[in-house]
Amino acid sequence: MAYQRNVQNWMDVFHGGREPEDLALLLADDAVMLSPVVHTPLQGKTITMAYLLAASAILGNKSFRYVRVFDCDDRAVLEFETTLDGIHVNGVDMIEWNCDGEITEFKVMLRPLKAIQIVHQKMGEVLEQMKSANA
Repeated sequence: MAYQRNVQNWMDVFHGGREPEDLALLLADDAVMLSPVVHTPLQGKTITMAYLLAASAILGNKSFRYVRVFDCDDRAVLEFETTLDGIHVNGVDMIEWNCDGEITEFKVMLRPLKAIQIVHQKMGEVLEQMKSANA
């Protein structure tokens, strides 16, 4: 399926190996991450990148697939499904881009409650590992 440039760039990075340097090119310096497992918005490219890399490591397994995409040029809603530890995960990525094609906001919503709980647990583990590796 052909998408507009912004969504296509996201798909290329997400499905193309998820290299940190490729993701960094997609994010605005003032990007904001809205996570289903963190109460407050996460401000800045570095923290947004960390959360997106952790989430893709956890959720982006072989069962991951986008099932619906609403592509509106500078905004998109991408519904996904995956299985994590035997739990069906259904979620939505809501992405906004600036005029330079950089992601300015990335919001993730998940369901059901069991999915949120397992993702919360695993995100904590992966982020702690990333923090230890960078220390």
